[in-house]
Amino acid sequence: MFVDRVEIEAIAGRGGNGCMAFRREKHVPRGGPCGGDGGSGGSIIIRARAGVNSLVAFAHQRHWRAESGSPGLGANCHGKSGSDYVLEVPPGTVLLDKESGIVLRDLVNDGDEMVAARGGRGGWGNYHFKSSTNQAPRETTSGGLGEQRRLILELKTIADVGLIGMPNAGKSTLLSRLSRARPEIADYPFTTKFPNLGLVSVDIDRNFVLADIPGLIEGAAQGHGLGHDFLRHIMRAGILVHLVEPMPMDQTDPIANYHAIRKELADYSDELAKRPEILAITKSELPDAKAIHEMMCENLGRKDVFLISAVTGAGLNQLVTKIASLLSEQSAAEPAPVLQ
Repeated sequence: MFVDRVEIEAIAGRGGNGCMAFRREKHVPRGGPCGGDGGSGGSIIIRARAGVNSLVAFAHQRHWRAESGSPGLGANCHGKSGSDYVLEVPPGTVLLDKESGIVLRDLVNDGDEMVAARGGRGGWGNYHFKSSTNQAPRETTSGGLGEQRRLILELKTIADVGLIGMPNAGKSTLLSRLSRARPEIADYPFTTKFPNLGLVSVDIDRNFVLADIPGLIEGAAQGHGLGHDFLRHIMRAGILVHLVEPMPMDQTDPIANYHAIRKELADYSDELAKRPEILAITKSELPDAKAIHEMMCENLGRKDVFLISAVTGAGLNQLVTKIASLLSEQSAAEPAPVLQ
């Protein structure tokens, strides 16, 4: 089960109350106050961890509560502090405040973390209130309440390259051919319901992560279908590989389909529309693929449109080489691009 957006409530632990106590020991006259402080409440910490690839752990449990601190004891004994509760999420998870919609933290790398709700401070025991004029204080303070915050966890897939295109353009088939990923493949649209990742090896020293993004439709930027859910994952990809099916099952125009997807990218994000793009006509084994390829080159005024086939393997080596070249140029460029 793949879950990429959840709403949770983080409730930190309450601090323990301070203790009121007096020394009652033999041979210790006028022992004085000895009430210890309460322990601090545990905090809710959200941490990115490599190997976690979904937010499914939070899909059926919305409330996460940390341990409260224990009250102080006599003999100046400090109460036990509550344990922090660490929630592990996939790298690439964005934390948003539910009430304001403000992005609190973007946990991009393994080990990145944020204190989502801080535990309450422990109360003071009566030992804190002793003075020359108040030698038998009976004052204590209660433990502080822990923070409570409603959060939205939103996962944006981290990949070097994102495969985009209309449904049934051959994205999953290409991913399975270039990597060891085994996404679901079928001859009907919207087979892919969530992003799939695969590691593509260029040579012994170079590889890149390729993401198969579920097919987009016209109006995706306005939320039609599951547009926002899909477009969100493209934002992490440094390069977009746009696949165009030469003979769509719905009899639509391949060139019009290309421009429709480009429009959705621009409507969703100007920065996304400016991302480097590699264009490829898929399914070159089909009879009209070569003619569509020529029409696409002429319509766009481009000579760098690839003609590939994930079935026969035609053009795949050239495509991978081009991707690797663009990635090398990006890594060498200064400053590095900022991913959103």
